[in-house]
Amino acid sequence: MIQVNVLRNNPQLVKDRLAIKNFKQTELVDDIINLDDERKKLQAEFDLLQSKINASSKEIGKLMSTGKKDEAEQLKTSISEWKSSIEPIKKKAFDIEKKLEETLVLLPNLPSELVPKGFSAEDNLNVKEGGQKPLLNSSALPHWELAKKYKLIDFELGTKITGSGFPVYTGNGAKLQRALIQYFLDYNTTAGYKEIIPPFMVNADSAFGTGQLPDKEEQMYYVNEDGFYLIPTSEVPLTNIYRDVILKQEELPIKMTAYSPCFRREAGSYGKDVRGLNRLHQFEKVEIVQIVQAEKSYETLDEMVAHVEQLLQSLELPYRILRLCGGDMGFASALTYDFEVFSGAQKRWLEVSSVSNFENFQANRLKCRYKDENNKMQLVHTLNGSSLALPRILACLLENNQTENNIKLPEVLQKYFGTNEIK
Repeated sequence: MIQVNVLRNNPQLVKDRLAIKNFKQTELVDDIINLDDERKKLQAEFDLLQSKINASSKEIGKLMSTGKKDEAEQLKTSISEWKSSIEPIKKKAFDIEKKLEETLVLLPNLPSELVPKGFSAEDNLNVKEGGQKPLLNSSALPHWELAKKYKLIDFELGTKITGSGFPVYTGNGAKLQRALIQYFLDYNTTAGYKEIIPPFMVNADSAFGTGQLPDKEEQMYYVNEDGFYLIPTSEVPLTNIYRDVILKQEELPIKMTAYSPCFRREAGSYGKDVRGLNRLHQFEKVEIVQIVQAEKSYETLDEMVAHVEQLLQSLELPYRILRLCGGDMGFASALTYDFEVFSGAQKRWLEVSSVSNFENFQANRLKCRYKDENNKMQLVHTLNGSSLALPRILACLLENNQTENNIKLPEVLQKYFGTNEIK
């Protein structure tokens, strides 16, 4: 959530930055400032009346003690009138405060100055490519055919049990999935991330804190009876560990990693681009989250991008790094880098990670702060990234490493899987 003082200090700059995200309702900036003006005016009226009531209440005692009962009774009458006047002000101030909060949460985070202009994925900036694209023969199979050939994943069984987008991993498919999860976690903990196993459902306060509500409510699975949301990523519970927490400066940075299943409705997704593992309603992911001081967040973002890049290099997958344009960015993000790997059989790039800096947008919602060296309260900055999302990594590992008789595995996975190939 953007701080009101940021809007007040330079409303036109805020509108210009929101335009980079193609946000159309820039008039909300003026609405918020007007609501805040009204809130301040009502607060001043309330404080003045309350001050009169407090001062007069003390004066009554003095008047009574000196026998000035008539003057004391007059003050009592005035206090009664002031109290009658203060209640409507109090109610109106509450309504204005609520309206201000409801309007403020409609604004997305302001994009960093590094964010390129653009409307869709076609306008993203390709900042780096690495690895070698595989040279596959004409008989190469897409991963959904390889999964059937080697009995790794049963998509039809998942449809029977639940519905489309809920695959069943079997035999070596389940084993490879487990090997990837363990490798990713080991890679992250070696880099200083503390492993957490969080809840896989969260309440509405948690979903609001990280920006899923109200922006992405339709994309989340909701347990109506209990008011819980199935997590779209472990970023949500991990970051909410520090909701309503005041940290000490020496506790920063906080680095966390977690494996979790992720649940996304993906409403409206259909066609060839969602085939196999390309887009699922339930999938597995290992996440990294950092909570840092404001002045260190962009240095931390670069560090996290390098961390994910080296992980992809270790898997020997061809990849590219994209800086997302304003129109393709998430609601809460100030700057996002996407990682894509090349799918040899499908001959297309598939997104496998997003690494984002949210600056203090989430922290303001979460009320996550720390005391600086001057004992002054400051908002932290939050960052997160996929390290990595499994489905498309698995798809590309199968497709890019296939031969006529087996699927070879990269060296780093062999000790986790127990052999160097899937026969």
